Amino acid sequence: MTAPLRTLDRRAFVSRLMAACPDALTVAGLGAPAYDLFAAGDRDTSFYLWGGMGGAAAMGLGLALAQPERSVVVLTGDGEQLMGLGALATIGAQRPPNLTIVVLDNGRYGETGMQETHTSLGTSLAGVAAACGLTWAETVTTTEALRDLARRVRARGGCGLAQVLVRAESPARALPPRDGRLLQGRFRASLGLPAA
Repeated sequence: MTAPLRTLDRRAFVSRLMAACPDALTVAGLGAPAYDLFAAGDRDTSFYLWGGMGGAAAMGLGLALAQPERSVVVLTGDGEQLMGLGALATIGAQRPPNLTIVVLDNGRYGETGMQETHTSLGTSLAGVAAACGLTWAETVTTTEALRDLARRVRARGGCGLAQVLVRAESPARALPPRDGRLLQGRFRASLGLPAA
């Protein structure tokens, strides 16, 4: 089996997606997705996971169900989504129309030494998502597809997953705040909720 070509610049892709979806509530999985989101411009509506590998999609599901009038984007990596495959089955059962999972797939475990993940060995996360019943699932290999992805996020017209094939590189870290109470408090305030 030939490995898919991973040519997209992850940081540029995230920056353009966030610029096109300024009102989206965004959950970023640990590591590079959080760095990419922070580099795109810190917002009170961005929630960065500093731990809990595998939990970003499940957290996004809860947020989408609690905030049905808001677009919710989960930015995660292939390694984290592989760890949280069970969440895709639950998401497929619920299918909140305002949830979009964006998997930044470099085929590597970027936080532990760039070892190959199963997506380098033939696993299609878009295929898994489709089999789990998400409304749509696609593999993104070009920047031109970003416009359609942003439109889907804004329209809240169906629960989906975009497996974005990005280059296996490690851009400079852009570290978001690490204070969990600060992140929680400002995120809740952005939703008009009292501090916990």
